[in-house]
Amino acid sequence: MEMPPLSALQNAVEELHRTLAEAKQTQREIFEVTGTAWSEDRFVKAVVGPRGQLVELELDPRIYRRPNSTALAATIVATVRAAADQAIAKTQEILDRRLPAELRDRPGRGMDMRRLMRSHDADLKKTLDEEGDDVDLR
Repeated sequence: MEMPPLSALQNAVEELHRTLAEAKQTQREIFEVTGTAWSEDRFVKAVVGPRGQLVELELDPRIYRRPNSTALAATIVATVRAAADQAIAKTQEILDRRLPAELRDRPGRGMDMRRLMRSHDADLKKTLDEEGDDVDLR
């Protein structure tokens, strides 16, 4: 097996040092992420935090003109999901900007950030195990 050039190793080490030095700022940026979505009829607005948790829900009073609890529930779920997808995309943008290329998600390699973030908290350990990471979430 051929060794990579010394300059490539030095560049990788420097990039890792930069990433570690910026870790606090990256974490702060991720914690400030929100996603906002409106339903198709614009009667429901959902705002979620960085992990997709609902932090704000607005219901336009006009939604009660045609009461249908099943439709309303489905609209709320779809709107929250769209807001969560936006938050996930924003988080991925931050990570793509901050992490070295070797640590970013690539098909078939590394952790699938979108899959991880869409997992319920109770399923995170299982998700990480399936990805091959030995992270203790306790």
